Amino acid sequence: MKKLLLSMFAVSALSAGLFISSAAQAAEVNVYSGREENLIKPLLDRFTAATGITVNLITAGADELTTRLELEGANSPADLLLTVDVGRLLRAKELGLLQAVDSDVLESQIPAQYRDSEGQWFGVSLRARVVVYDKERVDPAQLSTYEDLVDPKWRGQICVRSSSNIYNQSMTAAMISHHGVETTEQWARGLVANFARDPQGGDRDQIAAVAIGQCQLAIVNTYYLAGMMNATNEEQREQASKVAVFWPNQDDRGAHINISGVGLTAHAPNRTEAVQLLEYLVSDEAQTWYAETNNEFPVRQGVPVSATLQAWGEFKADDLALEQLGTHNAESVRLMDRAGWR
Repeated sequence: MKKLLLSMFAVSALSAGLFISSAAQAAEVNVYSGREENLIKPLLDRFTAATGITVNLITAGADELTTRLELEGANSPADLLLTVDVGRLLRAKELGLLQAVDSDVLESQIPAQYRDSEGQWFGVSLRARVVVYDKERVDPAQLSTYEDLVDPKWRGQICVRSSSNIYNQSMTAAMISHHGVETTEQWARGLVANFARDPQGGDRDQIAAVAIGQCQLAIVNTYYLAGMMNATNEEQREQASKVAVFWPNQDDRGAHINISGVGLTAHAPNRTEAVQLLEYLVSDEAQTWYAETNNEFPVRQGVPVSATLQAWGEFKADDLALEQLGTHNAESVRLMDRAGWR
């Protein structure tokens, strides 16, 4: 273990040296990103073209990046931490790895429920976690709410990824916010009873399982379906064509929403440039890019979206403050474990 930590420090020191060398030549900002590189680098390249500020990007798993920031401490070269779920940002804040940003641009452009009340993290795109259904075997009139997924009529018909996945933890944390622990645990037990199979794979695998008849419903993030619909891979397009989106809870609180988001690191060496990039991510150009290229919903109102998103129609989103997802994350994990959701 000691050798592993020393090795990680050595890698961090090397990275810091590379960043410092680069900084001597031009303005820059260093981003630790939990997103797939192809889903963020083109946008960062646009920022560089517009400002002349170089963006140095390191991509890895969100937990790995958080651990790296902890180990590097004040010597970290990172300026921004970019993640694909608010739960990771909330954890980074709890660990003291982020600092506050006071920006009129961010406060005016990002709705309050999608940013930290103390200014330590900000949502830059929205993702909805919804139900997709087999268009041939399911009448959408049978669907209504997340709560209704425990109905015995769906016994053996639901596919979803594991409880270790942060998206499911956040969805369950939102349920706790709305209903409390006891009611949510009953819901989780009912959901597990309706699983078609043991949880396995990612969201695309759940969609594929519906397409080939292993289940009739799946709980997924919409942008995964959009990616399959627009994929170069013919098999993925074919699978996506067999399912449709259902927006749950439209008669009450609305569909569960999460974010991709970013926070300024506690020891950011390039704070000015980092804040400039942060503000760019909520600009017209960046928000339109998220919607048209990544098929994620803009965090800002009134930004045009892709034809794929338009085809799914307008929907009511849950306006729960996303800070609540962090408040209830630990309990959601324990609850899902008790319910047998592996």
